[in-house]
Amino acid sequence: MTDQTTPGPAKAAHPVSPVAHAGNGATVPTTATIGVSAAAAPTADATGTTTPGTAVPTDTALPADTAATPGVTGTATSDAAVPTAGIATPGAPDTPGPSTGLPIGAALPAGSIPTAAASTDTPGTVPSTGLPAGTAPATGLPTATAAALAPASASAPTPASRRRVNFTLASAALFMFFVTWSLSWSLFSIWLTQDIGLSAGRSSLVISANAVGCLLTMPLYGYVQDKLGLRKNLLYWIGGLMLLVGPMYIYVYGPLLKTHFALGLVVGSVYLAMAFAVAVATLESYTERLGRFHGFEFGRARMFGSLGWAAATFFAGRLFNIDPKLNFWAASVSAAVFVTLIAAIRVTDGRRSAAVDAAASSVSLADVRSLLRYPAFWGLLLFVVAVTATYNTYDQMFPSYFSSLFGTKAEGNQMYSDLNSFQVFLEAGGMALAPFLVNRLGPKRSLLLSGFIMATRIGLSGLVTDPMAISAVKLMHAAELPIMLIAIFKYINRHFESRLSSSIYLVGFQLAAQLGAAIISPLAGIGYDSLGFAPTYLLMAAMVAAFTAVSVATLRPDAKTLPESVPDVPASGRDAVPEPASL
Repeated sequence: MTDQTTPGPAKAAHPVSPVAHAGNGATVPTTATIGVSAAAAPTADATGTTTPGTAVPTDTALPADTAATPGVTGTATSDAAVPTAGIATPGAPDTPGPSTGLPIGAALPAGSIPTAAASTDTPGTVPSTGLPAGTAPATGLPTATAAALAPASASAPTPASRRRVNFTLASAALFMFFVTWSLSWSLFSIWLTQDIGLSAGRSSLVISANAVGCLLTMPLYGYVQDKLGLRKNLLYWIGGLMLLVGPMYIYVYGPLLKTHFALGLVVGSVYLAMAFAVAVATLESYTERLGRFHGFEFGRARMFGSLGWAAATFFAGRLFNIDPKLNFWAASVSAAVFVTLIAAIRVTDGRRSAAVDAAASSVSLADVRSLLRYPAFWGLLLFVVAVTATYNTYDQMFPSYFSSLFGTKAEGNQMYSDLNSFQVFLEAGGMALAPFLVNRLGPKRSLLLSGFIMATRIGLSGLVTDPMAISAVKLMHAAELPIMLIAIFKYINRHFESRLSSSIYLVGFQLAAQLGAAIISPLAGIGYDSLGFAPTYLLMAAMVAAFTAVSVATLRPDAKTLPESVPDVPASGRDAVPEPASL
């Protein structure tokens, strides 16, 4: 079989990358640039004979049975290949070699390109290749050099395998974070009223103070995380605070609330904001950014956070009835696991991660301040403050109201713990399914749907008093939270610069929610003490329903893209995100 190569015009010299592609698609490292000059390399004519001094087209691919030759100088594009002498294969000794037309084992004419011509019986050569001993057959390079340039072995992490590993680690970290948070927070209002001995009004003041602590912390956390990009410095700080949760509740926060209430408000609000209330938003924002970088849905990872909350809540009520301190010590232990998982996350795609870091480094305070001139930002704030914050205020005191409907407090505590655990398991399933619903409805309509669910749940809580009926109402949270959380991230990524996603999520959503809670919680506390839980819930439901209706006009339509005055500079290549991996 002969090889037909058509001569082409010579091309001027220019440097190329140190990797050339053989005709069979294999990548072959080279030690110099490749190409031809006026005195070009020999090529094969239509009959298979070698013609010295003929230019080789730089964009001509090698036949599949040829070998790349190192050390050739001249010019070629990065995908160019130079025909060389064929490597010996079993066959008649006088059969012409591919690409040269010479018999296998024959020497090339003087002045031709050095090749790996076969010579099975030449002393000092490798049988069946004709290469000098110690030379890699595939490239013609010394064996040590070829080994150094060879692709990583199958056991080394590839981008796809690293994506799966990081998805698993991020999911597990969310799981352990929510285990820690649930153990220390899921029965917080019950802890305040039953263990610390505060009234419902004073407990609402504690919740309001915690909201103020979040107001002071969220802008800082959001700005710092946007500056860090995919780096984990802030997550390590959060992990360190989480490790102290047991000693903090048992030896500092609880005693201060009993003896020095005002000081306890300040200390507790700062610690809880930095370690949990703001930290959860920071971790979610980091995971969402990591998901955009690797191409997996945030909701799939966040689902494991819900599972962690559910698993911990199942035991929290039982541990609380034995001794509330057991919950806090268990939280410190789970925090240690969280830190270990965060440390194991690696972003190994150097080129793309460097681009993320470069975009993150470009974030300035002026960028964050510019959000205040963007109408879509204020529309989002209105929805969050008037709808989400009101709902959160209702939900924080709901455990106390729920437990009061049972014969004994211990029975109510355990029932709420079991119900909350079941609800969060349903919520985890909702996290897996919510992306499909939100992608179908769009972020704006999904936010409005979540607002409608919130208003319905609050209103029904004020109408029903039977423990079984109100338990069913509690389960509505399993549908509302996944839709709202997935929709808020997708709304932010659609209508704002993605390099500012952490700042927008923590300021535009979480901070606004805490600001609303700081205003609404004292008013709700007055209502609880003077009117009772049920009438107060009906007033809150009316407020949520009214502002959900207003948000139909104030939230930005999904059909609109970023205006020219708000250029999109993706932090992790939003417009070049790879397809979600099969994880």
